[in-house]
Amino acid sequence: MCGIAGYFRVQDNKATFDLRSLERMIWSLRHRGPDGFGFFQDQRTGLAHARLSIIDLEGGWQPIHNEDKTLWVVFNGEIFNYPELRQDLIARGHRFATDSDTEVIVHLYEEKGPDCLEDLNGQFAIALYDQKEQALFLARDRMGIRPLFYTRHDGHILFGSEIKALFSASPAIPRQLDPQVLREIFTFWSPAGRETVFQGVFQLEPGCWLRVDRNGETREEQYWDIPFSPASCSLAGKEEHKLAGQLRELLVDSVRLRLRADVPVGAYLSGGLDSSAITSLIKHYTDNELQTFSVTFADKVYDEQAEQQQMAEFLGTHHQAIRCDYQTIARAFPDVIWHTETPILRTAPTPLYLLSSLVRENRYKVVLTGEGADEILGGYDIFKEAKIRAFIGSQPDSSCRPFLLRRLYPYLALSPARSAEYARKFFDTAAPVDDPFYAHRPRWKTTSGTQRFFSPELLAAADVDPVDKLGARWGKRLAGLDFFTRAQYLESKMLLGNYLLSSQGDRMAMAHSVEGRFPFLDHRVVELAATMSPQVKMKVLSEKNILKKAMADILPEAIVQRKKQPYMAPDIISFFGEESPAYLDEYLEPSRLRDSGLFQPAPVEKLVAKCRRKARQGFRENMAFVGILSTMILHHRFVENFSADTPETLPGTRILVGCAGSSK
Repeated sequence: MCGIAGYFRVQDNKATFDLRSLERMIWSLRHRGPDGFGFFQDQRTGLAHARLSIIDLEGGWQPIHNEDKTLWVVFNGEIFNYPELRQDLIARGHRFATDSDTEVIVHLYEEKGPDCLEDLNGQFAIALYDQKEQALFLARDRMGIRPLFYTRHDGHILFGSEIKALFSASPAIPRQLDPQVLREIFTFWSPAGRETVFQGVFQLEPGCWLRVDRNGETREEQYWDIPFSPASCSLAGKEEHKLAGQLRELLVDSVRLRLRADVPVGAYLSGGLDSSAITSLIKHYTDNELQTFSVTFADKVYDEQAEQQQMAEFLGTHHQAIRCDYQTIARAFPDVIWHTETPILRTAPTPLYLLSSLVRENRYKVVLTGEGADEILGGYDIFKEAKIRAFIGSQPDSSCRPFLLRRLYPYLALSPARSAEYARKFFDTAAPVDDPFYAHRPRWKTTSGTQRFFSPELLAAADVDPVDKLGARWGKRLAGLDFFTRAQYLESKMLLGNYLLSSQGDRMAMAHSVEGRFPFLDHRVVELAATMSPQVKMKVLSEKNILKKAMADILPEAIVQRKKQPYMAPDIISFFGEESPAYLDEYLEPSRLRDSGLFQPAPVEKLVAKCRRKARQGFRENMAFVGILSTMILHHRFVENFSADTPETLPGTRILVGCAGSSK
């Protein structure tokens, strides 16, 4: 896992960026690749790479080229099936100079062009320069595990693993928050599509590639999508035990592939079904030493230490945990926002940031984690809510109504189902079952209430309703799908791709140079899950039914039957306990709020006063407070005071090709 950055000149009358620009860009990503740097540069293109050595520790330095040095690649990620691809390419006559997975990409591109992506089983962001064609090719993995951002500036396309790499290229690059995307984040928790919270900065979307030719013409295509379709219930009639066996077989192979590394591989253990399943597969099907890591909370509302310990003892792992209290979360929060590069509405990424520091302190670079199971196998409460609302809508006089409402969120202290009246208001959207966003309307209604803190100027500049915009984007894709499958698709494309894998996944792990690997997001597993019927995934109200069946004999019964506890962390209470962080008054000072043009000072002041009186608040207040604070930190660090301090000479530069006419 690494960081990549670079540029491609699309206007011939523009001077090229110099090596120093590339150095600034990649230095800003040194946390992603602290083991050293590599560069390529010619008259049109610059490529830079920060390396985290995991495969071919001696020979895998980038940029890497093909036989005649006409294709150059920098790459962030892993190609898990590279040994098999390598053998096939050698049989076709290709000669390899390294043992790395990266080299497979240039030879495979020679063979197939963009179609090479279909052969890759992995998690990747690729930047490939075709010197003969004078063209740049960017690509991103199917589920969006690895990020890739780009912007246009002064006749160049700039790209990088993180946005800070783009801003580091030149202080002249505009850095402004996008009001419309802010409204999206304060509705969906994340940008809805390719836009980011910074105006003019875009992400290459999951499963897509982008090619730019010598004339600056761009072509972007989607090479893969989650194969939900109206006919995706083709396996609905297949016996459950056969589907469970098929799922387990694929997961075993997915885990086996993701243990490929020349360094030790550990695993996260949350105490829930998903991470327990992954660790148990490692234990039962590989000879990998089982080192596990977890986060625990001083606040018992969020803590799963007992379940984690139960699994660690059941599997006999070497287990370590890091304990989070309110002060720890508050102290780390500004650094977390530096790495998320986007406003967040919950503090949940922060403990994961601390967890990756524990992994790194133990000299591990790679961990397997359980992300993705909830989206593809029907684990979220939002799916359960939709089923209950659909039932209540069709059976308005059913005596089961109060019981069903109490089944939702029984474990949360601030459950919206505490009272039947609150729950009725929470779920009341008047949306019919065939509404494209039927399952998500209640959640978005609650979250969008946080927008009342926005300034009039911001709302005037963002006059398109985020849900209407989403309808224009996704309406056709969702047509014909049942409400459960529609909800799965949206959760996979938006919450998973633009929030969980980014703000909680890649960014929090890579902040401490740790690579997360996700067996549930092997595209073969995702494709199988997409063909299963909703009834197989959620039996009555039992979430991830098929996964429980697939893992029942290698997990403790208590873990299999345990009520799902979504991963959360204390929000407002982390900032208003016995010790409030000093930065709170600085970032939320009324004149700073006013000068930013983002929020109304008076309502924010009232919210802060309310939090000071009582640190535990409801969902909407928690999201509003964390959203406002994170936005102000982001604005301060990226818009007002962005810095790209870079040493005169980058330590650990191993490859320098074509730059200033020299190489070493």
